[in-house]
Amino acid sequence: MTTGRAAWWRHTAIAAGALAADQASKFAVDRFTTIGSERVLIPGLLNLVHTTNPGVAFGMFANTNSPWRAPALILFSAVVIGFLVWLLGTGRAGGRLGEVGIALILGGALGNVLDRLLRRSVTDFIDFHIGSHHWYTFNVADSTIVIGAAFVILELLADWRHPSHEKA
Repeated sequence: MTTGRAAWWRHTAIAAGALAADQASKFAVDRFTTIGSERVLIPGLLNLVHTTNPGVAFGMFANTNSPWRAPALILFSAVVIGFLVWLLGTGRAGGRLGEVGIALILGGALGNVLDRLLRRSVTDFIDFHIGSHHWYTFNVADSTIVIGAAFVILELLADWRHPSHEKA
């Protein structure tokens, strides 16, 4: 756990970097491709596609036509973002790896909620697949969220294995 001005700047830089990379990549996809376009980058492994997702991860709630979908998703995201800021601001995000993970999750969450606020959907474009088995299309924000979550889990596992947690 680190607190203070240096930690605040580090967390802010990580979150802002994740947000900037996400928004720059989405801007490029929006600017230079059309929705529905597809380009093979690595045959049998990676495509660039231009899709939008009005739902959440894995397309959940994408087909819901409720007028409350977008406001509910934005509100939920705002609560999560507030919680992440609180974790970082109070020094409760764990050790260095956990803090970096939480900051990456924060940057990704900000990127996706910004899309929802500006466009009412999230731009996705990374189509990873093995042969004909495709994963859900995702974006840089989704990637930083997953990487951040992996860092938090790694820290939790390392902490769990720490000798001070063994029972006598």
